Amino acid sequence: MTFLERTTDSRRLRHWDVDMSVDYIYTSGIAGERFFRALRDEGRILAVHCPACKANYLPPRMFCERCFTELTDYVDVNPEGKVVSFTIAHVDRRSQPLPQPLVYAFVTFRGVERGGLVHRLLVSPDRAKIGMAVRVRIRPREQRTGTILDIEGFEPSASQL
Repeated sequence: MTFLERTTDSRRLRHWDVDMSVDYIYTSGIAGERFFRALRDEGRILAVHCPACKANYLPPRMFCERCFTELTDYVDVNPEGKVVSFTIAHVDRRSQPLPQPLVYAFVTFRGVERGGLVHRLLVSPDRAKIGMAVRVRIRPREQRTGTILDIEGFEPSASQL
């Protein structure tokens, strides 16, 4: 049978059941590496600034999405943000029920025109609301590893307590 012929008889198909191990390395890139180093080493969140469009991007990237200018100017992000969307998870990533529901939120930050961060919202599901003022909670220095998990989550800011 050639590749132009269509197989309708599944008994004629061949397959092999096998587990294939695939090694890969996912890199965060230059902009991501700088973001994660600042988070791990200094407990700071960085955005990148476009000098042409005057927009700040979070997470940082190498080029402006609007004008394609190379982005090299990093700026600190105020740790206070605002919940613009959230969801409540009742199962974990393996579809197993969670002992208690978790809230995940998309948070934007003043001065960041493009983007924001998605992470845990450290409140009970009944307290989560759009527009809620939150603050980034960063793990203690000795627990940081240079990943997004160096952020514990978002907690209500003082104005929300």
